[in-house]
Amino acid sequence: MGSLGHFIEVGGLAMKVNMMFLAAGLAVIIDRAIAVYFKFNLNGARFMAQIEKLVVSDNIEKAVKLCNAAPKAALARVLRAGLTRANRGVLEIGNAIEEESLAVNPLIMRRVAALWSIANVAVLVGLFGTIVGLIKAFQAVGMAAPEQKTELLTKGVSEAMYNTAAGLSIAIICITAHLFLSSQARRLVEEIELHSLKLENMLGRRAVAEIPGASQEK
Repeated sequence: MGSLGHFIEVGGLAMKVNMMFLAAGLAVIIDRAIAVYFKFNLNGARFMAQIEKLVVSDNIEKAVKLCNAAPKAALARVLRAGLTRANRGVLEIGNAIEEESLAVNPLIMRRVAALWSIANVAVLVGLFGTIVGLIKAFQAVGMAAPEQKTELLTKGVSEAMYNTAAGLSIAIICITAHLFLSSQARRLVEEIELHSLKLENMLGRRAVAEIPGASQEK
């Protein structure tokens, strides 16, 4: 195929447009990979086990400090919201956890769906470039001078094939990345839902136990 510059030049306008979509797709992939695999991620099971031990031992302050040690991790943010209201009643604990979850979950899923859209548009732009290239090829056969037909036909077919290859390549990259990123993002969201519910139940039982006469009623 030659150099990238030649590839883009032969592909024409549609190729240039698809190169912009490729750049946008790669930017989203890098940004979301950093977010869901590093920024928002931590070992949820291990982290929750540490929180549980601290809550059971009634060391809420230390549990909050543990969450503060990972300020960007999504699970730590949600658990911290509940822990900081551990002494304010079951309803407020639940509301705080739910509110923080609603704030964090969109940050995890942000722009992941855009990869699917970029993939679809890239295929359509590639198809447009293919059609344009084929039109040029047919025009060369029907209208060009005999000595120019071969050259123009080759250029038209090359433009068509290059655009097809570019559109499909961009789509494959974006769809594959979407598969991995959306799977990881959903895992983080489900992990938050599971562990935040565990914490809410633990703090709820703790709050009920502190109500005067609650143990006698049981």
